[in-house]
Amino acid sequence: MRARLPHENIVYLADQAHVPYGDRSEDELVALLAQNVAFLEAAGVDGIVMGCNSSCAVASRRGWPETRVPILDLIEAAAADVATKTTTGRIGVIATTATTRTGAYGIAIRRRVPGAAVYEVAAPALVPLVEAGHITGDAADRAVAEACAPFPVALDVVVLACTHYPLLDPSFAKALGPNVLRLDPALVQADRAAAFALCSAAEAGWTRYVTTGPVEPYRTAIEALLGPLGPGDSVAHAPHSLARST
Repeated sequence: MRARLPHENIVYLADQAHVPYGDRSEDELVALLAQNVAFLEAAGVDGIVMGCNSSCAVASRRGWPETRVPILDLIEAAAADVATKTTTGRIGVIATTATTRTGAYGIAIRRRVPGAAVYEVAAPALVPLVEAGHITGDAADRAVAEACAPFPVALDVVVLACTHYPLLDPSFAKALGPNVLRLDPALVQADRAAAFALCSAAEAGWTRYVTTGPVEPYRTAIEALLGPLGPGDSVAHAPHSLARST
């Protein structure tokens, strides 16, 4: 998003107090989604770019919270991208348990690619692995290989349908081989956000990184992944009402 929208101000909310979302019930996810959307709307944003597949999946079944601003759905963005990339109609989706439980990816993809064979596989072990910082090495390779084992052969596209999973992409490349296209929904979602954005300012935008968990580990992770914070950037803790356990 920052690469595509250098002049936009971004409020980036990470609900780290409640990860992993993929192990939570649908009712819990609905409640968390409502809190997250309310927080962002109160922050004065002009639109919400959803980066959580599990939230989008539950919204596909239960609807989005009422809000004054548009919400860009990550699953819809990914499904549209899959439709332009698949040549065989044999598509894998690796996601959290909550996402696969809804079948949201299969529904969205088959709506655009009638007759597609969509194989949705849950990989609950991968989010804790990434959260712990184990994104390379033998442990990551073994976990990803095990997660991909249920896929049949001859897939041409696999969607990495959790925002944590692209951080394990080298391991996915080993497990899936060179003939399978690995699709990161975040990239096409960022393109959609760029098309939506209205800012025409000349100066660089700031990013306000907000977490419902501890601030300092969050800051460390951000800088490890993205580099040093910019001059106008900040890291903050979300209000207590959002951080409380459900």
